Amino acid sequence: MSKARCIMVQGTMSGAGKSLLCAALCRIFAQDGYRTAPFKSQNMALNSFVTRDGLEMGRAQVVQAQAAGVEPDVRMNPILLKPSSDIGSQVIVNGEVRGDMPAKEYFRRKKALIPDILRAYDDLASEFDIIVIEGAGSPAEINLKADDIVNMGLARLVAAPVLLAGDIDRGGVFAQLYGTVELLEPDERARICGLIINKFRGDVEILRPGLATLEEKTRLPIVGVVPYLKVDIEDEDSLSERLQQKNAVKPLDVAIVRLPHISNFTDFMPLEQHPLLGVRYVQAARELGMPDLIILPGTKNTVNDLLWLRQCGLETAVQKLARRGTPVLGVCGGYQMLGGMLDDSAGTESGRPKTLRGLELLPTRTVFTLEKRRAQVTATAAAPFAGAALTGYEIHTGRTMVEGAPFCTLADGTPDGCVQGSVFGTYLHGLFDSGELTEKLAALLCRRKGLAPETAAPLTMQAYREQQFDLLADGVRRALDMSAIYAAMGLAAPKEERL
Repeated sequence: MSKARCIMVQGTMSGAGKSLLCAALCRIFAQDGYRTAPFKSQNMALNSFVTRDGLEMGRAQVVQAQAAGVEPDVRMNPILLKPSSDIGSQVIVNGEVRGDMPAKEYFRRKKALIPDILRAYDDLASEFDIIVIEGAGSPAEINLKADDIVNMGLARLVAAPVLLAGDIDRGGVFAQLYGTVELLEPDERARICGLIINKFRGDVEILRPGLATLEEKTRLPIVGVVPYLKVDIEDEDSLSERLQQKNAVKPLDVAIVRLPHISNFTDFMPLEQHPLLGVRYVQAARELGMPDLIILPGTKNTVNDLLWLRQCGLETAVQKLARRGTPVLGVCGGYQMLGGMLDDSAGTESGRPKTLRGLELLPTRTVFTLEKRRAQVTATAAAPFAGAALTGYEIHTGRTMVEGAPFCTLADGTPDGCVQGSVFGTYLHGLFDSGELTEKLAALLCRRKGLAPETAAPLTMQAYREQQFDLLADGVRRALDMSAIYAAMGLAAPKEERL
């Protein structure tokens, strides 16, 4: 059985644009007729996804798989770290939780995970034509290089040619690229087949003298200057620019509380596309104002984020608005917070036994356990969104007892969530992806405000994603020397690339 060719994208720092470049390459190779899969040996993010077989993986590789037109598979991200504190993370291997570990303990153990990484990679490589590998952070983190399993350490294990990307938007890109190359060992430098300057705004001709000097000093070719592309693709983590959105001038004001451990905020991307819904993120009571809808999103640490909500004054502000009739929606951890009681007497959620009062806006009570529910689901919404078809996934710990009406009914007849007045809660991530709930929510908010709802339905999230992937691929294809990238993999570029 033939084994896939591969290309790896590393960066000079976190946020250099590796994830999007990998998504673009996945799309380009798929457009060129290659069966393509993404791969990242170790990802650290709070935005995770549940596969069809109920396993957990990072959303960045899910997005890259979608760009490639293939089903997300946990083998594409065999290790996922979900930070639970400043010095520790929940460690997920092959989609299953291995436990919470302090950073020191994980670093001590991570080399033992190499067989899991290689097994996942080799399985993918036997099924696909090309593997697009994403690195993490920078390969020049000299304090971490000895035990590296995600940058040059992985490139060595799978014999991957490497593209090194620098972020010019942050400034100092020549120093980024030159300094990174100089800090690498000779065998590591030899793996680099090209440098990429990413997120450029302006006339590329102005860069030409610097590009020539950089090539001379590094003795490496620059394979492209990628412009700052205005595409809207799901973000990986809390570095996301969308979380900085403080003002969204549209007729309907949607305020999402930016919790300290916010997770799966990609749930709300479909709302941003609606012509009437202005989505913004708030971190303080003074920023909340008088929105038309408040959303409490998912969180990796419900108990501690509830305490933060209480201490910063947002709890009181949300309660006052809710009691005046402002609609409030809680998703996953946000749903748990809206209830009357959160029982973590076993200490499984917050690390020490606690029982807390919730916001008391829903007649629910949540008890935290070690068991994590992971499942893809379909459902039908109940009143006031009756009939809206929902597709999504559940990924949470805790069992919630409900005394009120459900938010929706799953395909197997199980009720989910709770509705009381204008307060709604659900465990479903991805609940807006089909577009049906978005339309019914917008219509409800319009009626409350005396506005006429838009008659034109927005694209479904799937159609919107496909559109954005094509825009991304077109922009990156024009900017990169794809012939050189194909050559680095030992492949001939498609005919149109060689013209």
